[in-house]
Amino acid sequence: MAVKIGEHIDLGKFPLLLAPMEDVSDPPFRYVCKQNGVDMMYTEFISSEGLIRDAAKSKQKLDIFEYERPIGIQIFGSDIESMRQSAEICTLAHPDLIDINYGCPVKNVACRGAGASLLQDIDKMVAMTKAVVDATPLPVTVKTRLGWDDNTKNVYEVAERLQDVGIKALSIHGRTRAQMYKGQADWSMIRDIKRNPRIQIPIFGNGDVDSVEKAAAWRMEYEVDGIMIGRASIGYPWIFREIKHFFETGERLEGPTIDERVEVCKTHLIKSIEWKGDKTGVFEMRRHYANYFKGIPNFKEYRTKLVGLGDPSEILEVLEEIKEKFGEDIVHFPVNDF
Repeated sequence: MAVKIGEHIDLGKFPLLLAPMEDVSDPPFRYVCKQNGVDMMYTEFISSEGLIRDAAKSKQKLDIFEYERPIGIQIFGSDIESMRQSAEICTLAHPDLIDINYGCPVKNVACRGAGASLLQDIDKMVAMTKAVVDATPLPVTVKTRLGWDDNTKNVYEVAERLQDVGIKALSIHGRTRAQMYKGQADWSMIRDIKRNPRIQIPIFGNGDVDSVEKAAAWRMEYEVDGIMIGRASIGYPWIFREIKHFFETGERLEGPTIDERVEVCKTHLIKSIEWKGDKTGVFEMRRHYANYFKGIPNFKEYRTKLVGLGDPSEILEVLEEIKEKFGEDIVHFPVNDF
C-alpha cells in the first residue's frame, strides 16, 4: 500500500526521504539526490523570525523547483505567532507541505526555545503546531527526537497529541537532544509509536542509516513507513539509488566509479554556482569535496587543490585530472564506505 501524506502526496510503497540539513540540503545538493532516486526532500530549516523580517538568507531558502517535487519547506522558531505568520509566507512559495523542526539539538537553536527545546514544553509544542496547521491549506508534518534527555523521552505523547491537532506525518530521530549525534540511535521507540493503534499517520525513522544492509534490516525490524537519511547522503547521494535497488531486486548495486563521482561532483558545483553565483557557489562546495572522494588513497593533494581554488574553470580542470589519475586504478569503492 502506498504511503500518503495528506490526500495528494503519494510517496509509493516505502519512501526514502532526504533529511533537512543546515548548510547541506540546498537546491544544488537536492538536485544530485533527486537524480539518485530520493522520494521526498525538504529545504534547509528556515527561521520563522528571519522570514517575518524578510531576511535575505531566510528568503533564499524558500527557493524550490518543479523537478524537486514533492518537497517540504521546514521552519523553526520559538514564538507561536511568528511560526503562524511564517507558515503563511511559506504557503506562498507553493511547496507540497510545511514541516516543523522540533528536533534540532544545536545550542543556538535549542537554547533559544526552538527546535528540540520544545520537547521540554509539550503544551507549547501542541499550540504552535495547531497554529501552523490552521494557517495553511498545505499538509503539515513534524520532525522531532525521542525527548530532551533520558529522563524525558516523551515522543509517545508528542505523536498522539500532534496527530490530534492535524499533522499528516511524523519523522523521528532515534536520539534525545542530550545525545546530540553521539551514541547509537534507538529506533525501538519509533517502532512502539508505529504499533500504537491510535496512530494513523505515516511514521518515518531517522538516525544512523548509513548502508543498504541497515536500511533493509531496519525496515523490517522497526516497521516504519519510510526512512529519512541525512549525514550518510553527504558526498554519497548514491545511497538512495543503492537502497532502492536492493529493495527491488535483493541484490547490491556496485558503488559509483571514479568517473561517476567526478561527474556528480561537477554537477553539484555547477548547480551551486548557478544558484549562488561564482564566489559563494565555489566557497560552499568546499565542504563537499572530501566526502565525494572519500576512500581514495593519497587524495589529500587534490583536496587541498580543490579547496584552494576560486575559479570554477580551474576546479573543473582539477576534477578532470582526478578522473584521469584515479579512473583506471580504482573502479569501485565499497558501497557503504561513508
